[in-house]
Amino acid sequence: MSQERYQVVVVGAGLVGAATALALGRQGLRVALVEWQPPQPPDDAWDTRIYAISPAHQRFLESLGAWQRMDARRVQPVFRMDVAGDASGAIRLDAYQAGVSHLAAIVESGRLQHALWQAIEADGNVALHCPATIETIARDGAAVRLTLAGGTVLEADLLVGADGAASRIREWAGLASTLVPYGQSGVVANFACERAHHGTAFQWFFGGDILAWLPLSGHAIPHGLLPARAQEPAVDRSTQEGHRDPSSRGNCISMVWSTPTAHADELVALDADTLTEKVRAAGHDRLGAMRLLTPAAAFPLRLIRVASPVAPGVALVGDAAHGVHPLSGQGVNLGFGDAEALVEVLARHRRTPGDLRVLQAYARLRAEPVQRMQAITHGLHHLFAEERAGWLRNAGMSLVDHLPPLKAALVREAMS
Repeated sequence: MSQERYQVVVVGAGLVGAATALALGRQGLRVALVEWQPPQPPDDAWDTRIYAISPAHQRFLESLGAWQRMDARRVQPVFRMDVAGDASGAIRLDAYQAGVSHLAAIVESGRLQHALWQAIEADGNVALHCPATIETIARDGAAVRLTLAGGTVLEADLLVGADGAASRIREWAGLASTLVPYGQSGVVANFACERAHHGTAFQWFFGGDILAWLPLSGHAIPHGLLPARAQEPAVDRSTQEGHRDPSSRGNCISMVWSTPTAHADELVALDADTLTEKVRAAGHDRLGAMRLLTPAAAFPLRLIRVASPVAPGVALVGDAAHGVHPLSGQGVNLGFGDAEALVEVLARHRRTPGDLRVLQAYARLRAEPVQRMQAITHGLHHLFAEERAGWLRNAGMSLVDHLPPLKAALVREAMS
């Protein structure tokens, strides 16, 4: 049996866990990362797990040397966001009008995770224990001891739980959490479309449902995927609206349809043509004919509140620390914010990373951003789910669309 000593052990090598370990390693801390299976190298197929990375967290990933390892052809900038209510309400958020380059960058989860993994291996600052499973977790004085299958023991001053919404680390540390199910599921699938999206993200609110179309780069569309008329070059209106990035001319999208779970199950069970027609009709035929690229899948939607993300020798990040409705697309960005804040605090307290007073400084840094985003998404969910409030939400959207300062504030919030 071998025993290894670290300042920090991170459990979970998803996007947030990998970024946390990489960033801490770059600060000169002795870090280990534990993950039960290594990420699969990406292939040409589209990933159904899609994230909208804010410019602020794109810069964070660039600082870690991970963003540069992404295939730029599979990264899609979002230049505009068109949001429509179930009547006349509508809002357009536009990067060009706000004086910024883009609102977000759409990436595939698997490709970003692979890039983070490559950066970790290239740095050599993080000890990788993968594949590895944890048999026991115990306290040993001020330290935490993890015993892995096979007998290896990892001892650390700080254990970071980056192991998702059903976090084993959170449960072991006794950090109380409250789960509020929305009674909805998010149905995800990718489509090729007849018309180019021009870097626009679309979102519709109707009948308690939320439908989002996120633009993909579209460089992997096989020739002849759509009818012949869809293969003809379209007029590039993006240059007429101030956007000259050729990536705005892609014609693939990723869909997230938040809907009651029973309806979600019905959508997933549909054949490809029927599902495609329903998605096209729900999106008011904005991008013309569509073709399914990836099978539909569904996941439950829920709000997760954690009373505190820290305990002596333990800190939570990402979905282990909080869960939000996906209508804002901010879940992974909140997680990257956790990583940045934890690194900022531990960089000032290298000798005592597990001290509760140190970890409470991290908790204070994250309390307001997490609570604000949870309040916004939870409130919007109920506003748009309540049919009797239709006049209020549509009038409010139209009002915001005619108030440039408020729209600029929304753009800044989305980019942070």
